[in-house]
Amino acid sequence: MALRRIVSVLCPGTLRFAPLSTAPAAREQTAAGREAVPGCGAAEAARPPVPVVDFGNTQEAYRSRRSWELVRSLLVLRLCASPALLAHHEQLLHLTRRLLGQRLFEKLMKMTFYGQFVAGEDQESIRPLIRHNRAFGVGSILDYGVEEDLSPEEAERKEMESCTSAVEREGSGTSKREKQYQAHRAFGDRRDGVISARTYFYANEAKCDSHMETFLRCIEAAGGASDDGFSAIKLTALGRPQFLLQFSDVLTKWRRFFHQMAAEQGKAGLAAMDTKLEVAVLQESVAKMGIASRTEIENWFTAETLGVSGTLDLLDWSSLIDSRTELSKHLVVPNMQTGQLEPLLSRFTEEEELQMTRMLQRMDILAKKAAEMGVRLMVDAEQTYFQPAISRLTLEMQRKFNMGKPLIFNTYQCYLKDAYDNVTLDVELARREGWCFGAKLVRGAYMAQERTRAAEIGYEDPINPTYEATNAMYHRCLSYVLEELKHNTKAKVMVASHNEDTIRFTLRRMEELGLYPADCQVYFGQLLGMCDQISFPLGQAGFPVYKYVPYGPVMEVLPYLSRRALENSGVVKGAWRERQLLWQELKRRLRTGSLFHRPA
Repeated sequence: MALRRIVSVLCPGTLRFAPLSTAPAAREQTAAGREAVPGCGAAEAARPPVPVVDFGNTQEAYRSRRSWELVRSLLVLRLCASPALLAHHEQLLHLTRRLLGQRLFEKLMKMTFYGQFVAGEDQESIRPLIRHNRAFGVGSILDYGVEEDLSPEEAERKEMESCTSAVEREGSGTSKREKQYQAHRAFGDRRDGVISARTYFYANEAKCDSHMETFLRCIEAAGGASDDGFSAIKLTALGRPQFLLQFSDVLTKWRRFFHQMAAEQGKAGLAAMDTKLEVAVLQESVAKMGIASRTEIENWFTAETLGVSGTLDLLDWSSLIDSRTELSKHLVVPNMQTGQLEPLLSRFTEEEELQMTRMLQRMDILAKKAAEMGVRLMVDAEQTYFQPAISRLTLEMQRKFNMGKPLIFNTYQCYLKDAYDNVTLDVELARREGWCFGAKLVRGAYMAQERTRAAEIGYEDPINPTYEATNAMYHRCLSYVLEELKHNTKAKVMVASHNEDTIRFTLRRMEELGLYPADCQVYFGQLLGMCDQISFPLGQAGFPVYKYVPYGPVMEVLPYLSRRALENSGVVKGAWRERQLLWQELKRRLRTGSLFHRPA
């Protein structure tokens, strides 16, 4: 089954693939004028400097908060910083619920942790908070925060069943996929070691339909609450994860095959966009491998498709899977252990193909709903063994829905060693094909789990070795995208970070490049209940800034709250500064007689 068949389900009749050319398309969008965005778009005549933002001005930072809310923040953040409490927080919650009863327990949660980190229980109850934040310059990224409360054993069982193909179960029990893309019982519970991201486990197709309906309601809520909102989705909620594993394995092997050919041509170690294969040499190598006849090989690389350069890069190489159906029939890669050529594209059973089709159709339905409601759709990043497929499927949605403006945003985890290559390749592809690049840059949510899994199973750790290396990668990726924004006024990026140094770095680069808040090209994002001293000063200075806003019934959001408590403990330095600023503002209000401050 070729990738063309996969993506044709997602984008019927509208697919546009990268031409086999090494010359990037001219940046034609620069002269097209700035996109009209609600609340954005100052006149070109008077261009004020990028505003100076003071993250230490507590009066401005907490102008939107009543004093009792500051006290609640102090209490919750202090509890989250207590190792003793965190070590036993689940038992304490269970005991408190038994002692108080359901009704009083829910009230206590709403006064403390739930009230701090969750907007409300349903679409109606979240509207006041969304409108309140909007009045102070802060938008919303809606995220239905309900997570199934499974035991580790139940999660492991579901994961193993849903990540193993019928062929693997009926055969010898072994998988032809590489170790990284196989299901492993020790890591069946994907929540283990993950402190913030929601986790979905596959049960059946009806459950996936239910998740889709939830996302649709979330999109409706985002569209109904504001005219510039976002909604977040996870692709593991929309289908059987075994497809994502198989697809990721295919994409990784095909990319590795390109780099093997590059090494044969003496071009190992170059950056992804700088690596170009000599086609004549490549044809000779492919012929020697016995993949196809020389005539067939020459038909794959014609002057009509390749141009006159005689070389192809990684984007051209990836497009071969998409559109060269003759080549797709022959797609094989060398097995380094056996020395034999093996089919690259695994066979799917009829039922597995149907599951795959349904997953892609659900994605299409969500994207169309987002377009209808005027809501930007943010596709969350997930574990590295799912991510190649998630990124590729997100890219296919961007090809279809990002033609006029960025509706679909992909997420790049900058703690990954290949983050810069991924960003630069996708930016270049958007340039060539003429669609609008939209990205969210994050550090990443799965570091501990990814490191442990790589070490135990035996593949290369995909994570940067140090926190400093991750910071450097984040700033490198961000600088590259900001440079693109300078030339392409329709591209957008969200800087999703609680790190004050990263925010300051972004503001400096914006000023150097002449990127203005009113252009609404650079967004900032933080979590609800955290880092108000960053979000609100940015919003009040005119920068587009958004809070990640989870919502859902109290008891069903408890797993999310547990993770949020753990996350606060992991950001000790940031939480310490936040508590210090909260105290400073409370003391100022006491001193000035404004303890009963009412936001206006």
